[in-house]
Amino acid sequence: MPTPRRIIPVLVYEDIPAGHDFLVTAFGFVSGGIERDDQGRPVHAEVRAGTMPIWLHRVTAAHNLASPRTANVASSGLVVHVDDVDAHCEHARRHGAVIEREPEDQPYGQREYSARDTEGHRWWFATPLHAGAT
Repeated sequence: MPTPRRIIPVLVYEDIPAGHDFLVTAFGFVSGGIERDDQGRPVHAEVRAGTMPIWLHRVTAAHNLASPRTANVASSGLVVHVDDVDAHCEHARRHGAVIEREPEDQPYGQREYSARDTEGHRWWFATPLHAGAT
């Protein structure tokens, strides 16, 4: 079996530009741009965490994709390592992130907090407590 080489998370947003701007402003991701169709409607966007892309996809019945905002459930989440989880949490809070759990040391070797974005996607941001911890 071929070995998987790369994973690109895809998150579904009703409002791609608002989701994109929030992720850049509140969570500190780097913009990879917003793509639009011939009528100017946003259909795809990208943000980056280091070298890892995260794709933002539009809601579409053709692919049975819905935003957590309308589905009223988040079926997955993303863990992102940052240099200073406490400072990251405060920055995200100031820019409108809903903080679900404050930064706290975890028994599995990282300090983390959890937040939701503008459409209800669940995010965990963490800093390893010890060198070499993941």
